[in-house]
Amino acid sequence: MGNKIAIVYKSRTGFTKRYAEMIAEEVECTLLDFSDVNSKIMSEFDTVVYGSRLHAGNIDGYKKAKEMFDKSTAKQFVLFVTGATPAKAEDIINDLWKNNLSNDEMESIPHFYMQSGLCYEKMCFADKTMMKMAAVMMKNKKDKTDHEKGFEEAISKSYDISSKEYIKDIVALLKNKLNFN
Repeated sequence: MGNKIAIVYKSRTGFTKRYAEMIAEEVECTLLDFSDVNSKIMSEFDTVVYGSRLHAGNIDGYKKAKEMFDKSTAKQFVLFVTGATPAKAEDIINDLWKNNLSNDEMESIPHFYMQSGLCYEKMCFADKTMMKMAAVMMKNKKDKTDHEKGFEEAISKSYDISSKEYIKDIVALLKNKLNFN
């Protein structure tokens, strides 16, 4: 019998759900919305993959998902995070991991970042307001660095830069688990 895998996703604007569906297309697994999951359900699987968005520097729902996993009998936890930060911004992404995962978690939890985009149309009022305020502040700033100019452009409007290219590594890991466990 193979390794039973669940992909649990928490998605606000649809990017994380889309990535979870892409991964599920490639790997024999069960796809579950985070709101429908608890530790008992996680216990039905050997591997739990948790996917969520980066929100104000934090992985949305990560602590709760990790607590449920720790109470379950599942053996492996895998994490993927979606966000508007370009995948090439390795320093920013490395800081994301350092700020959200302990040293132990960095070592024991396979973790993946997938660039996605912004969807102002599906954001809640508070998030939309926060992003628009940041856009105005960046627009009014003088002597911007190249990074700041890129940030200003990135938050000025909705866009989608997600790609199947970003699921390759997590799919390879999960297929390896299915074939060798």
